[in-house]
Amino acid sequence: MSEEVSVDLVVIGLGPGGEALATGAAQAGLRVVAVDKHLVGGECPYYGCIPTKMMVRASDALAEAHRVGELAGDATVVPSWSPVAHRIDTEATTGWDDQVAVDRLVDAGATVVHGVGRLDGTGRVVVEAPDGGRTTYVAQRGVVLNTGTRPAELPIDGLAGTPYWTNRDVVRLTELPGSAVVLGGGPIGCEMAQVLARFGVRVTIVQHSERLVPGDEPEAGRLLEEVFAAEGIRVMTGVETTSVSYADGAFTLVLDGEEGERLVADKLLVAAGRTPNLDDLGLETVGLDPTARTVEVDERLRAGDRLWAIGDITGHGAFTHVSMYQSAVATRDITGEEGPAARYHAVPHTTFTDPEVGGVGLTEQQARDAGLRVRTGSAPLEQSSRGFTHGPGGRGLVKVVEDADRGVLVGATAMGPAGGEILGLLALAVHAEVPVAVMRTMIYAYPTFHRAVETALGDLS
Repeated sequence: MSEEVSVDLVVIGLGPGGEALATGAAQAGLRVVAVDKHLVGGECPYYGCIPTKMMVRASDALAEAHRVGELAGDATVVPSWSPVAHRIDTEATTGWDDQVAVDRLVDAGATVVHGVGRLDGTGRVVVEAPDGGRTTYVAQRGVVLNTGTRPAELPIDGLAGTPYWTNRDVVRLTELPGSAVVLGGGPIGCEMAQVLARFGVRVTIVQHSERLVPGDEPEAGRLLEEVFAAEGIRVMTGVETTSVSYADGAFTLVLDGEEGERLVADKLLVAAGRTPNLDDLGLETVGLDPTARTVEVDERLRAGDRLWAIGDITGHGAFTHVSMYQSAVATRDITGEEGPAARYHAVPHTTFTDPEVGGVGLTEQQARDAGLRVRTGSAPLEQSSRGFTHGPGGRGLVKVVEDADRGVLVGATAMGPAGGEILGLLALAVHAEVPVAVMRTMIYAYPTFHRAVETALGDLS
């Protein structure tokens, strides 16, 4: 029988949003118990955003060095993975140790517990410690779920028995293989494929859908495929992987049936989807479906009686910035502070390939599916003044999607060098529903990449 402890709030899952919420609630005077079965800080600082962007930064430096010959003279580049692995180990993850994050929470006044937290009825959480001990926390104010996702296990014949990589393995690499297949052409797959290729790995991307980054505009996916092909990455879209095997240190993938093409590579990275961590959470004890892919929440992130949910499991975008945004809304609701409710009409995202692919709001197809009367405008980035002077590596585009009846942008894409930064202007316009007529009266600095926004607005038709 487990010990029972009365507290105000229990937070299960301490990714960035959960950590921020636990910190804010503790600073507001609540007795907070913060629970995580792995590393405090979550996927982003240890396996996602931070270490992967160090990898991207390194590969971009290599690409720029190779462009010296076209721009400034001669340069010899010898890639080395050691500096990348060292930065990730020492600067990003501290050897995958979360003590700094734990100390932050403790200093804020929260109690941190490493263990598996499960719901046990309204306001009740049972935490099983690594040594098997069990404690039941009775939360007077309630419980917050922020359990995130894990790499999806694909139902491909033979895959489960092989030593394939996920994103969690790639960031721990200390040396690189000669060849690799990347299964999945979404943001993670595309970023990692380009990184590996720029460090000399022979890379093939196998994508089930018809284009890369399928959540973005088709133009972005097509351009990214052209860039990858020019860098020596083989891209295979619209193909099905029917079986995987591993023998003698090599992976073999069979595509589109037994008579289909066979790919052989030293390593296999599976980057095709995520699975929400909802299946071992005790959702059934509070009347929720444990087999669901998301937890339904209202505009204050309430999921039930004394229950809130934030982050990937809410289905409003599997991005750190969405979790952080939701944590602020939920914290206000929990502590009784006034403030705006959650809105998701202008969720931004960036895929950190070279060129970067930034998007916000609705794509053209999503806007049409929503029944809007749509106008679109676009501008190639390389035809802008900055794109022209940038030279090699300056490809990209700006595309805007307008609700013609209201005269405001409902979506936009910014692809190119620093595409995610160019996106800031467009994200503000979509979020604040700035009239297109007003945007056209702006003075756009010359010569800049973002001046392509003015050209795209002029192309609305």
